[in-house]
Amino acid sequence: MKSIPLFLMGCGGVGRQLLQHIVSCRHLHAKQGMLLRVVGVCDSKSLLVATDVFTKDLNDSSLMEICRVKSSGSSLSMLNGLGESQIFTNMESTGKALEIAGHLGRTTGLAVVDCSASSETIEVLKQVVDFGCCVVLANKKPLTSSMEVFDKLVSHPRRIRHESTVGAGLPVITSLNRILASGDPIHHIIGSLSGTLGYVMSELEEGKPFSQVVKAAKSLGYTEPDPRDDLGGMDVARKGLILSRLLGWRLNLDDIKVESLYPDEMGPDKMSLKDFLANGLQLLDKNIEERVKLASSKGNTLRYVCSIEGTRCHVGVQELPKNSALGRLRGSDNVLEIYSRCYKDYPLVIQGAGAGNDTTAAGVLADIIDLQDLFS
Repeated sequence: MKSIPLFLMGCGGVGRQLLQHIVSCRHLHAKQGMLLRVVGVCDSKSLLVATDVFTKDLNDSSLMEICRVKSSGSSLSMLNGLGESQIFTNMESTGKALEIAGHLGRTTGLAVVDCSASSETIEVLKQVVDFGCCVVLANKKPLTSSMEVFDKLVSHPRRIRHESTVGAGLPVITSLNRILASGDPIHHIIGSLSGTLGYVMSELEEGKPFSQVVKAAKSLGYTEPDPRDDLGGMDVARKGLILSRLLGWRLNLDDIKVESLYPDEMGPDKMSLKDFLANGLQLLDKNIEERVKLASSKGNTLRYVCSIEGTRCHVGVQELPKNSALGRLRGSDNVLEIYSRCYKDYPLVIQGAGAGNDTTAAGVLADIIDLQDLFS
């Protein structure tokens, strides 16, 4: 039985779903000759770790208890005394995490999985790479930090996987890497990479007011608690930056032109969320309605896309033919069109659910399994 020790950073929706997937897939993985040993789990304040990471792990009942406690909004520190485990808090937890990574990375190997949404994991990730650990990311921030950090994290390509940073569980990164590895130059990528904005733009096409659509998206749970986190386009920009860097472009986030769907004067630092939802959104209806009508008069539709061409990456609203893959997009799916020498006239199209904790966690789990040949 091949054993893969695993250390999880981040117990939010994706992290908890990953733990549930690991437990529910025990039988499947056993048939494949694999065992995922979760030796440690940390949130922003605490670390829960097996008493002896070489011989013990957090058993399935402990993992389910972690999910229960974190779902209730509590800290891992509430779980002191759970099974054969220890709790470490604050600065002590970072030191212990690095100690574990150092021991396991140089001996049995270790998969360090970042399902957080934090920049604070970057320093840990940089160090575990030097210990020989594998890194699996759902968190976009490490790969969209400085070029120095990006270069460090991808310095051992066989030991990093980050499919879920773009398109949740869709095979976007894998497809790009296969095309590039074949020597087929990619000259244009365009895609709708936000389930929230995909839904918003396709609903606008039905003639609904922008304010109504955004409120509906919020009530359906598609948006962040503050919809401006989606409408500002920075999440799409981070995904675009990851793709651009994969193509070899040494860009930073500041190099990407990003169109926000709300003006600066409606930003979180100038207008409360309550005021934005009650009053600000409606002020945006007329302009967006006019743009939708203008596009429709030309046989086009509006989509919020990331477009990478040459060394430029642009994020914002574009008019696209209604009969294109992006033009046909409905709901919260992601769609990506890749143009290369081999896919010149008819692009490679990747489409499917591009959001959701379940889908994202499934992508993370697939990435972990993809590293199995590096473990014994």
